[in-house]
Amino acid sequence: MKVIIVGAGFTGTQLARALIQEKHEVSLIESDENMVRNASNRLDCLVLHAEGNSLKSLEEAGIAKANALVCVTDSDEVNMIICGLAASRYHKLVKIARVRNENYMNPHHDTRVFDIDRIVHPDIEAAREVLDALSHGAQGNILRFPGTPYELGSVNIQEGSQLDGLSLMNFNTLVHRESLIPLIERGQECFLPSGSTSLCSGDLIHIMAKEEAIDSVFRLAGKSGSPIRRIGIVGGGRLGCLIIEGLLSTPGKFLGTDRPRKGKFASLFRGLAPKSSHRLIIIEQNYQVCKDLAARFPEALILNEDITDENFIAEERMGELDVIITATDNQELNIIAAIYLKSRGVKRAISLVLGPGYKTVALQLGVDVAIPMKSVVVDSILTHLMGKGVSGYHSLGDGNIVIVEHEISEHAPVVGKPISEFTLPSGGLAMLVKRGEESFIPKGDYIFQAADTIMVITKSGSEGEMEKIFGHTAKGDL
Repeated sequence: MKVIIVGAGFTGTQLARALIQEKHEVSLIESDENMVRNASNRLDCLVLHAEGNSLKSLEEAGIAKANALVCVTDSDEVNMIICGLAASRYHKLVKIARVRNENYMNPHHDTRVFDIDRIVHPDIEAAREVLDALSHGAQGNILRFPGTPYELGSVNIQEGSQLDGLSLMNFNTLVHRESLIPLIERGQECFLPSGSTSLCSGDLIHIMAKEEAIDSVFRLAGKSGSPIRRIGIVGGGRLGCLIIEGLLSTPGKFLGTDRPRKGKFASLFRGLAPKSSHRLIIIEQNYQVCKDLAARFPEALILNEDITDENFIAEERMGELDVIITATDNQELNIIAAIYLKSRGVKRAISLVLGPGYKTVALQLGVDVAIPMKSVVVDSILTHLMGKGVSGYHSLGDGNIVIVEHEISEHAPVVGKPISEFTLPSGGLAMLVKRGEESFIPKGDYIFQAADTIMVITKSGSEGEMEKIFGHTAKGDL
């Protein structure tokens, strides 16, 4: 597959690196000379110093033979215009645009004018991850698998907790429900554990289980399961507003769309106190933004203050918050504010950061949940690029471990055979199977069936090998 990416910022280069690892051909277009130089030094692909909103530049990058165009410049409008420009001549090309302005997600804005196949909204993607984490009391990151009751929860093991020092052979003596630990992050190392592995304090474990079992494991890891009544949000920008809207929306309403409270958002308030008893406090430094927030969200308390002001923190008793969500545009401030407020008594903290490196730092410093916004966007884009059989792509750790949701083709070589006969790519592990309305963690006697969707955790760069095993060819015309 050949992909053209316009924009060589953090997202563009991270996306290019992931595609190159999967042996796809990538061309990168960037107008900033310094970013071109940086990308050229780091990536094994064609990098053009040019404006992306030019057919000449797109053709020089090889758009005539490309399967997909991904626009991730800093301008929503430029991203949309480039897609429309390419669509005017290359009709079969799949076009994906990153768009930050939520107004463009409004159904009254018809993106078909620009012939865009997929719009990825970073703030909406991040807001959903925040709400997923809140549904489990903001104790760890949560990854949901649509159409199944299973989740992948990530939590740090606290010293002296029941999981500290526990051998995985004895894990089921504490957790009696169906569960699986497919990945452990220990210091700089990420590995798939065996039965002889012993858990240690400081480990970040990833646990696959149903919702109730996830909460049980979080408690065993030393996390508090107390209900959330007082929520603080630092930052009243686009992302902050989306989180507020998600928390204050009426049942079935979220981010401007009708969304019945089932499936992904079924338990949104399960980790919260009843809506009538919880309190939402917004801290924003810009006075005009505060006025707008007060008019838009009368149910919330809006404070025009600086979160770094120690007097304000003491006077407003911010240490009594159950959870703080730091969602400003400054990731360093987000991390520092979260850690400081936890030192003043806040029970749990969620921070928005840029990439997986900062997520690791934030978690090691004591932040309970860190959402890497750029990685969330890259994963969303890759889901639509990786192949006809791929319905989900999620990166873990430093990005070198991925979960791929793959549908098994009726002609796949694995169909009708037990899982014990096959070695998955790069020592991968089958974590979950979705078969129609049923879903389960596969055991050694699992028989592959056509149309099963299988979630495999493996090293990045293994998607091509999985295509061979599960029977779908890489996207040619997408």
